[in-house]
Amino acid sequence: MPLFVFDAGYDPIALTVDLADLPVAVLVRIRSDRVFYTDPGTRAPGQRGRPRRHGARFRCADPAGGPAPAQTLATRDDQYGHVQVAAWPGLHPKLAGRGRWAGDAGPPIITGTVIRVRVEHLPGPRGRAVKTLWLWWAGPGAPDLDLCWRAYLRRFDLEHTFRFCKQALGWTTPRIRTPEQADRWTWLILAADTQLRLARPIAADTRLPWERRLPTSRLTPTRIRRGFPRRLPLLGSPASPPKPCGRSPGRPKGSRRGPAPRHPAIHKAA
Repeated sequence: MPLFVFDAGYDPIALTVDLADLPVAVLVRIRSDRVFYTDPGTRAPGQRGRPRRHGARFRCADPAGGPAPAQTLATRDDQYGHVQVAAWPGLHPKLAGRGRWAGDAGPPIITGTVIRVRVEHLPGPRGRAVKTLWLWWAGPGAPDLDLCWRAYLRRFDLEHTFRFCKQALGWTTPRIRTPEQADRWTWLILAADTQLRLARPIAADTRLPWERRLPTSRLTPTRIRRGFPRRLPLLGSPASPPKPCGRSPGRPKGSRRGPAPRHPAIHKAA
């Protein structure tokens, strides 16, 4: 089942509603001050008044004051040490009756699973403050806790890769006009990134004066790219030398190229 991972800047409830009809799962980071509620349960016989919409209160800042977690996981990781994951299924937020949720019937009840991730330490220099990670999961069935916390932490590696492809390899530099051109250019960027990673064992640490020394096994793609031109003569190329083709005939006389098609931006109301 596909799993979509989002940062805290996205609305987890809106994503849950929009993707409810698809066989996918959503994993979104949430703030540590969010408040959720359990199901109110069945009404007692003979009880009058309006039925309750919300049950017990669950505060991420004080999870001990709410219900006990239904799922727990304890494991160990080489980078994060001891990892403890807990999940509270069947929770929902209290939505306000305005904006998207405005209506005569009142805001809907959107349920999901709140996941808490605690790690012993962070990778890199020790002494960094370790904060509790809170996630919202929604999808068919029950969440795989080991997959959820590893998938979200894997997202950081993907973001660094995207930034390197954009800033260093020029992924977004050309003005692409067609989807086919974008696909071909993306494959070229991926080939260049793969070539840099394969060249790590023979690369030299061409660091800047303020950067720390790194062993060869931990060289970043940026440092490999700095010293890669020195290794090209040693690697060679499978391509043949270029051959002169003479004078090109150029564009046929009298032909004119029209302007590139323009696609207006689509603005959606919030």
